[in-house]
Amino acid sequence: MDIATISVPQLALSFIPVAIVVILMWRWNQGHGRALQAIARMLLQLTLIGYVLVYIFQTESGLLISGVLTMMLLVASWIALNTVHPPKKSLFLVSLVSVLFGGGTTLLLITQAVLQLEPWYLPSYMIPLAGMIFSASMTNISLALERLHAELQNGVAFQQARDIAFRTSMIPVINSFLAVGLISLPGMMTGQILSGVSPLIAARYQIMVMCMIFGAAGLSTICLLTLIRKTDYYRKIDQSAR
Repeated sequence: MDIATISVPQLALSFIPVAIVVILMWRWNQGHGRALQAIARMLLQLTLIGYVLVYIFQTESGLLISGVLTMMLLVASWIALNTVHPPKKSLFLVSLVSVLFGGGTTLLLITQAVLQLEPWYLPSYMIPLAGMIFSASMTNISLALERLHAELQNGVAFQQARDIAFRTSMIPVINSFLAVGLISLPGMMTGQILSGVSPLIAARYQIMVMCMIFGAAGLSTICLLTLIRKTDYYRKIDQSAR
């Protein structure tokens, strides 16, 4: 079965529930301006990335793919710090090392050992998988940092705050494991089924994706919570709490 092509008029219909929510946000004075800004950015970013990916997927340059992966890594490491109170610059290196350790090693394992991509940088696999992996690392780091800071501000000792932050950051990932197949069919599995791939093959790919997300998120968070104690900002907080 060929996947259905969505025309622009058909796509416009999907914005009906979006418009209803935005109108209600406006009526209830719940920040509809920010929602409109987010919707506009989503449209622009996805449209542009569509054109960019068409070019990238046709390239045969490992150097270009490496550059794209580096950019994704840097952006994910920076966005991960959006929840922190200290200057982001002071923690960027820690965030970068953490995403590279957890996400980079997981990406290497999945693409070179599990999938055995040929060539190693095969863009149609490498870019989407890197996006999922770095995004998982980024989200977990954000959750962990927010909870770590809150616990330390309440006078909790660093080690206990670290443990609480790690458990909290892993809740969404663990919940997704418990729900998958029972409540929801994840994006990759759904996309493959819609494109005509056997559900059994799609399930194998989804298992791989779930494992790589769990591993990348967990390893990145552990690395961050280990390294961050050595930074000046959190070392001072830890010492004042003793």
